[in-house]
Amino acid sequence: MTQKAVEDPWRAALPLTGRHVCLEPLSREHGDGLRLALAGDELARIGYTNVPAVAGVEKFIDSALDRQAAGEAFPFVVREAAGPIVGSTRLYDLDRDVPRLTIGYTWYVPRVQRTAVNTETKLLLLRHAFESMGCICVGFETSSMNLASRAAITRLGATQEGILRNHKRHGDGSPRDTVAFSIIDSEWPDVKRNLQSSLEPRRHSTGGADGQ
Repeated sequence: MTQKAVEDPWRAALPLTGRHVCLEPLSREHGDGLRLALAGDELARIGYTNVPAVAGVEKFIDSALDRQAAGEAFPFVVREAAGPIVGSTRLYDLDRDVPRLTIGYTWYVPRVQRTAVNTETKLLLLRHAFESMGCICVGFETSSMNLASRAAITRLGATQEGILRNHKRHGDGSPRDTVAFSIIDSEWPDVKRNLQSSLEPRRHSTGGADGQ
């Protein structure tokens, strides 16, 4: 895997490329690809996630880019290697003083869920956070109702920190209890080794949308 170096990785998002996926910094030019990936609104109908509907893609992009401009997040689209957009993810709650951040707002089209796409996406993001940005902690948050996401985050090697009650709202407007997880820098070598092992043939890890 390769990733392009920048002078200050806290100031800008950059492409992160592996064998299976390329994470491209989100731009308005990705609108058509996102609408195609979300066609049918199958993911948007899952009440405990915040995946945009096709009609909401422009608002989704504008909101994400506004947070990036404010220095709060680095949003990405997930593209299969030399292929179509199959999802989106984000680094957010950027705190350079600690330093730490959170990975989330992650979703994938159904056909790539529980494949190497999710495994390598997490490997690329975590490696960038720990090795390029120097983070001492990376967090994950998901709805208490999203059991698949909770299991996938646990399989990464993350520790559950607790549950924040009525912390946010789901996409359907209902109150959301948020389950908070984290990986710290001393745990990263083992997590990295396990993710790399999972990418070996016939050993792909599972995992779907984080649903944040």
